[in-house]
Parts: sequence; C-alpha cells; structure tokens
Amino acid sequence: MDGLPRGTGLISFSHDAFFKAVFSEPAHAAAFFKKHLPAGIAARIDFKSLRLEPGSFVQADLGQAHSDLLYSAEMDGRESLIQLVFEHQSTVDPLMPLRALGYLHGAITRPGKKLRPPLPPVICIVIHQGPDTWTASTAFEDLFDLTDEQKPDFLPYLPKFNHILLDLTQYDPSASEDDNTQQVVLQLMKMVRLNKLAEYYGWLAETRREPLPDALLGRILLYSINTDSNLDLDQIYHQLSANPELKERVMSLAEKLYYEGEETGRIQGAIQTIEKFLGKPVTATSILCDKSPQELQSIKAALEQEYESRFKGR
Repeated sequence: MDGLPRGTGLISFSHDAFFKAVFSEPAHAAAFFKKHLPAGIAARIDFKSLRLEPGSFVQADLGQAHSDLLYSAEMDGRESLIQLVFEHQSTVDPLMPLRALGYLHGAITRPGKKLRPPLPPVICIVIHQGPDTWTASTAFEDLFDLTDEQKPDFLPYLPKFNHILLDLTQYDPSASEDDNTQQVVLQLMKMVRLNKLAEYYGWLAETRREPLPDALLGRILLYSINTDSNLDLDQIYHQLSANPELKERVMSLAEKLYYEGEETGRIQGAIQTIEKFLGKPVTATSILCDKSPQELQSIKAALEQEYESRFKGR
C-alpha cells in the first residue's frame, strides 16, 4: 500500500493523548523516573511496586486540578509511599508551581485515602514539549511579591518546594537517553515541535537497533500523522527507505490503523447520535478522539443500555 488518503481512516491522536498513552504504562514511566528524578530519590524507590493511580482532583479552594498522570510506589523497602505527579505542558505556565501545589494537595487528600500523618511525599514532574523555551521559575516561593530584604522575614512562613522540569527545547534525547523507548519517544516529542517529523523518521531508520513494539510504533505513526498537516505516509515511507524491515512494518501498521480508524469514526458517530436521542449534551469529537477504542466501546455500550432501558423498557 503506497499511501492512505489524509482526513479519513487514521484515528486522531493529540499531544496529550500521545503523552498519556505512552507514560500511562508503568514500564515506560519507570524508565523515565529512573533517569530524571534526583539520583538520591530514584535509588530509594521500588519501581516494581510502581502503580498508576486516578489523577483528577477537585478542590473547593483551588478549583479543578487535573494532573495528567499520578503514580505511587513503595520506597526504602517498606510500605511508605511516594507519589509522583506526571504533568505534560505544551506552553510555558508561570503559575505552574501553584498548579503543582494543587496536585500535591489533591494527591494526598484524594477520596478513599486515609488522611493522617505521616503523609507520603509527593513530587511533581513536568515535561515541557515547547515550542518556546521554559523561562518560568520552578520554585513556589518565587511566585510571591517579595523584595530581597523582605524574604528572610516572610519565607519561613510560606510553602517551599520545586517541581522537577524536563524542558525538551533544551534537551537532546538522542544523545542523553540510554533507554531505547525513552529516546524514541522524547525525540519524537521534541522534533514534532520543531516541525521536523520527516527528519525524525530518517533518524529512526538509521539509528534504531532494538525493534520497537508494534503498539508503540503505531502510536508514533498516529501521533505524527495527526500533528503535522504537511506530513503524509508517502514521506514517511521515503524516509524509512534506509531500513526496509522497519518500512515494511510501518506500512503494515498504517493499513491496520487506517481500518481501525474508520471503525472508530463510526463508533464516535454512534455515541453522538445516541446522546442526541437521549437528550444528553453531545460529546465533542475532539474529546472522543482522545479515547481509546476500548473506552469508546464502553461508552457506546453504556449509552445503548440506557437507550434500551428508557425507550424499550428492557
């Protein structure tokens, strides 16, 4: 198959959707944490115990605080937990430390958790994808309007913490990452913001030694097609010519994803139609596009059950 028509078939995949799809897998998250957490913290964590937690918190004082991903893990060989909030940013946010405070509070006080001291430490890690260089402070105390003369008097009574920042605009994954998957994923996230996706596939063809899993390669392909309006599959195939085996795999995956995308589009349309029949707010296509096929099937099944119960008495 030489190419696929743009605008039909292939499932939509945004920046956030790609980030969450990759790093919601504990193995990928663990590899990232091992590399980018301070060495003293990483050495204490039992990464085999790493688990993904619900990541949305609603607070009366801070409004809706939604972290992209929340992990917990045991540390120092005992059951005490560390919680790691994983946040994806495409723009520079000067208020990021305030948002991080909301994540820290939400992670500790989320429903179902016993709230009593001692509390688990919570660390916020931000991946900034660009395109602009991150210029805002990562320190919470820097948000306050204090002169150098005032700081000694006030800072002892104000929260003090930093969020960790990986600014991809200032980072070279191809030179700095040892883990195969991390190098491939972070290099993609960097180059998509530089509008160099065609070059990325040339790099992928020439530098990859370990075969990428089909699931990851499919996500890379979907993300690329959906985020660069000037890129098409023919260009990707051309860039992969130096690696015939990889090119053949990508061609096969593209055809599979195309037909899966057509089916996904039909499911999205069915969900919106049933919502209209039920008098519900119609979910925006952009929101449905960020759902996995399994999530879409689950949503559709629940709506169909409600429809049957309401209109057919079943």
